[in-house]
Amino acid sequence: MAQNSAMSFIQPEAVLSHWQGHRRLTRRLIEAFPDDQLYTFSVGGMRPFGLLAQEMLAMTVPMVKGIVTGEWDYDEDKTPRPKQDMLRLWDEATEQLNTYWAKIRPEQFAQQAVAFGQYPGAVHDLILYVIDNEIHHRGQGYVYLRSLDIEPPPFPDRS
Repeated sequence: MAQNSAMSFIQPEAVLSHWQGHRRLTRRLIEAFPDDQLYTFSVGGMRPFGLLAQEMLAMTVPMVKGIVTGEWDYDEDKTPRPKQDMLRLWDEATEQLNTYWAKIRPEQFAQQAVAFGQYPGAVHDLILYVIDNEIHHRGQGYVYLRSLDIEPPPFPDRS
């Protein structure tokens, strides 16, 4: 028998918890990078991890803020910054993510939006894209750290 189509597979709070687990792991990856390699080291022509982390920052809060307010501001700052500044910005974004997430109405997740004026899709798909993008770039960071002979944080530990 088919279940009620209005029933969610996963509740918004669980999605946020899952995302925050990924963010905690990515933060530990940023911490593991040597300061002098964060914006200089790359493999195979890929961008340095500092720039990848800045892209993640440019997408996370602006995505949820756009969902809540309809204001889609994407401003990827590509200015290299000390690791401690990056970590501070990461922590601030985490707090902002929590604040905006709490303002997303449950029915909005199924609604259509055009993120940043050019990416159409269901809100839940846009959110999953930002999470997937972080996971993808964190994977690049794992390759970088291993190439630098640095053991990255254990992947399953998202606490």
